[in-house]
Amino acid sequence: MAYRATIGPLVPVTGTFALPFSAYFTFLSLRVVGHRLKEKKYLGDNASKNADPTDKLYLATRCHVNFLENAPLGLMLAAFAELNGGSRKVITAALSAFLAFRIIHAELGLITGMGIGRPVGYYGSMVTIGGLAGYAAYLVKEYWGL
Repeated sequence: MAYRATIGPLVPVTGTFALPFSAYFTFLSLRVVGHRLKEKKYLGDNASKNADPTDKLYLATRCHVNFLENAPLGLMLAAFAELNGGSRKVITAALSAFLAFRIIHAELGLITGMGIGRPVGYYGSMVTIGGLAGYAAYLVKEYWGL
């Protein structure tokens, strides 16, 4: 009989945030599919270099892709920090802010074309990513001899 040692969850905060991030990703994906079926555009978004800022399929696709471009990095940086002993409160606050900024970026920005949520969500997301990266690096400063 094999013995399996357990040490408990390694990244409980990041693991907890997997659900809301995945739920929002699923919502964005389903919105794209809904527009595809409605408009009978089953591949791509038929956008040219000068995309129509009122094309609902194009806007939904951009929200979906933009989330997919950013969310994995935020979650990965949080996991790095958490694995290296980062404060659960700090990581929870950072991931809460990051998810909120991603939702603001899409729902109050991209989906409307050029809403105020776009710059707020973008800059907030970049500050959060930078903060998580800096925090993760700070946690391993001894490795670098500092």
